[in-house]
Amino acid sequence: MKEQTRERAPLDWAMTQNNLGGVLFRLGEREGGTARLEEAVAAYREALQELTPARAPRQWAMTQMNLGVALGVLGERESGTPRLEEAVSDFRDALQELTRARMPLQWAMTQMNLGVVLEVLGERTARLEEAVAALREALRELTREDAPLDWAMTQNSLGVALGMLGERRAGQRGSRRPSPHSAKP
Repeated sequence: MKEQTRERAPLDWAMTQNNLGGVLFRLGEREGGTARLEEAVAAYREALQELTPARAPRQWAMTQMNLGVALGVLGERESGTPRLEEAVSDFRDALQELTRARMPLQWAMTQMNLGVVLEVLGERTARLEEAVAALREALRELTREDAPLDWAMTQNSLGVALGMLGERRAGQRGSRRPSPHSAKP
């Protein structure tokens, strides 16, 4: 950072900020608090000052996705929804550049991340249908053959979202069946 200053090499500086955000995010995931995640969000936002859609569209989109992931984890750890809503917005912004035609795997991963955040939002608000749609979109590219782990994680998230949606709908009708895990033999 001392050599690649923002003034001398703005895009290199921004990519270093993005990488710093990634390290801070990983630390924040492990620590369980929010301080490192907040630092990661700040680093990503700094990077986005230089990584604009006009100057570096793909790097901008990947940083938007990274910011969305960090905000999503922060939102999960908080009781409100503002961070989760921000994450949804960041993922949707990233999808403007990360199209299925240009970058299919990154598109699918962004769709999956969007679906997971919408799933968390869906537990607190009425966004489960959006989560299901995003996860199904991700599965168009994340196949069992090409990306088995990502495919399995996305299938799992889809199952959870569909289960919550089913429970919510059953509760609205007033009749609730026991879940397979709670059924007695």
